[in-house]
Amino acid sequence: MEIRIGIINAPREVSFESSESASDIEKTVGLALETGSMVVKLTDSKGKVFLIPTASIAYVEIGSDQSRRVGFVG
Repeated sequence: MEIRIGIINAPREVSFESSESASDIEKTVGLALETGSMVVKLTDSKGKVFLIPTASIAYVEIGSDQSRRVGFVG
């Protein structure tokens, strides 16, 4: 699952792969924003932890659960 998080006033986005489902990530980010938490904590597929300040989040893009196709589409 590819995750992209846009940060306010930052030229680049935070992008990483996660082994969590799209619904789990959506719940985690949504709960952090609703409760007024200072940071949202996400973990990538390699075990790295990302602490992102909720006040700085511009957008969150969650990729689909489908794997990418390999080869040519005809």
